[in-house]
Amino acid sequence: QVQLVESGGGLVQPGGSLRLSCAASGSIFSINAMGWYRQAPGQRELVASITIGGITNYADSVKGRFAISRDNAKNTVYLQMNNLKPEDTAVYYCYAKPYGLRPNYWGQGTQVTVSS
Repeated sequence: QVQLVESGGGLVQPGGSLRLSCAASGSIFSINAMGWYRQAPGQRELVASITIGGITNYADSVKGRFAISRDNAKNTVYLQMNNLKPEDTAVYYCYAKPYGLRPNYWGQGTQVTVSS
């Protein structure tokens, strides 16, 4: 079992920055990859992911603005979000993908609102 606790969401002006954190606990050895999914009215997308080997991937909509990283000692992944735009407004959910055919683990979600 893996538990994910998210933090770092909030209200920010366009052009501003936020850093989301996702701390994992439990059976950390079972995790193959982690990332962030966001959901807004009428739209869902996988924002970014990072594998156990450190390979990162990003949605086209955030390339060049967002960066995902990890701190293995703290069992935590981070999503640095720069140059935020109103269309980035969404609930951001951290996920952890286990090895095998088991379903993903999910964080509780954190609201990001970009508005002037």
